Amino acid sequence: MSNQNSKKNSPWSWIPSLYFAEGIPYIIVMFVASDMYKTLGVPNATLAFWTSLLYLPWTLKPLWSPFVDIYSTKRNWIFWMQFLLGLAFIGISIGLQLPWWFPITLMFLWTMALISATHDIAADGFYMLALNEHDQAFFTGIRSTFYRLAMIAGLGLLVIITGLILDNTGLETVKLNIKAKPQSEITEVIKTETIQTTQNEKIKIIVSPTNINIPLYNKKDMNPCDSTNVYFTLSGQPEKDETINISFGHKKGNKDIFLARGDLIIFNEDNWNIPQMATIKVKHNLDHTALAQFDAKAGNIPFSWSVSMGFLGLTFIFFGFYHRFFLPRPESSPDYKQNQHKSSYSEVFISFFNKKGMVVSIAFLLLYRFSESQLTKMASPFLLDSREAGGLALSLTEKGFAYGTIGLGALLVGGISGGLLAAKQGLKKWIWWMALAINIPNTVYIFMSYVQPDSRIIINCCIAIEQLGYGFGFTGYMLYMLYIAGQGEHKTAHFAICTSFMALGMMIPGMISGVVQEALGYQHFFIYVIICTIPSFIALSLIKIDPTFGIKKQE
Repeated sequence: MSNQNSKKNSPWSWIPSLYFAEGIPYIIVMFVASDMYKTLGVPNATLAFWTSLLYLPWTLKPLWSPFVDIYSTKRNWIFWMQFLLGLAFIGISIGLQLPWWFPITLMFLWTMALISATHDIAADGFYMLALNEHDQAFFTGIRSTFYRLAMIAGLGLLVIITGLILDNTGLETVKLNIKAKPQSEITEVIKTETIQTTQNEKIKIIVSPTNINIPLYNKKDMNPCDSTNVYFTLSGQPEKDETINISFGHKKGNKDIFLARGDLIIFNEDNWNIPQMATIKVKHNLDHTALAQFDAKAGNIPFSWSVSMGFLGLTFIFFGFYHRFFLPRPESSPDYKQNQHKSSYSEVFISFFNKKGMVVSIAFLLLYRFSESQLTKMASPFLLDSREAGGLALSLTEKGFAYGTIGLGALLVGGISGGLLAAKQGLKKWIWWMALAINIPNTVYIFMSYVQPDSRIIINCCIAIEQLGYGFGFTGYMLYMLYIAGQGEHKTAHFAICTSFMALGMMIPGMISGVVQEALGYQHFFIYVIICTIPSFIALSLIKIDPTFGIKKQE
């Protein structure tokens, strides 16, 4: 019966869905949570620290990986963890609507991280039990691609959906055309006492003045000026305890026209009719008439994220029941009752660290993603941040579209080609090319931070280059962990230990990335990220890999 089930269920029927399901909670906890907190007004340093600290369950999961390896079956663990992940997503959805939303959602993210780390142990162990060495190498590209596809779905499709909900909820977006021209041509001066507010049933954003002109700086003028003030009010009173956050910033046009203050304006039931000021300035080198567009947005951010998280909750409950029926029952999977006393808890860890060359291997696991881990943590804030703060001022929808279209295609090409080449010619032949691919394309962020391109085509192409390199390079990292774990017994627990070092190598650099970025600014931060590739190449030069690993062996 088990043999028939194993043969009947092709790896294609469960590997893509299993690793897509494995990737989603990790992506939400590590990356999408940063987007969520960024749009909810949490500072970069705060969100980077707390979301990076959530790596801890993945770092510590070897402590309970022997328990997963010994008790029950991997199939049972996969089902129950996916079901509980669905409930955790629903908990975040509800928590976003409560007053103490930040600690509540962090608590559910911590719960999700613990469950997801346990699910990873079971899924990765099942992968090694159900496939032989060659099939493991062949499907590594597929596996890592669908894992990365989960990241695209989270950072792309989910963010697009959230952005669309955001754009169609809350208050209508106000687009302001700003014109810089000589001071002698500006006659209208707005003061707060001249602004009139009238209450209407439908709340809207009111901007004064309606025609916004800013004087070009000319030191020859009697009273040279380089700025103008814009005032915001609401046309109606918010409900009790309701807060309306208006984000205001440069969208497109001349970059010498910039926002000096007032990027976030907060209204409530007490101050809705009190004018709140934003200041727009021009750089002194601008000497001709110029135009720029600024947007004032106030969508219902908590509701938008609640809908998306609730949808993921239902999706994971479906995943649990799907895999309950479609996962095979591999012949190599030991009966858990017979396995309970096979090895002691300590023997699992001792046998891992006694493997030849383990010190160098651990250094490689910790440093291979040292650069990429910091870039990934700050890439989303960079794309979403205002141009005044050094970002690209993309909306959630635009950012999601960039990752979910061209970036997705590039990822698929990179991941699948990496797996195919490694299966054909072995990991050793391609590992250096994979290391170059995951690190060097990150230079596109240096370009984007200095140029701050308006063109969505240019931005999408830069993201595609980075995704292509990541897809190809990450395949080598996954294969090396399989190579280490596959030497000897306890493959499931040993692979979990490998991934814990991977998580530690992501957690520590990620925790400091926000502080470093705020200290250096985006431009210098991305240069620093490229310098951080050096340790990964040093570690790579020291490891040893069997030249035949991954190549199909003759029967």
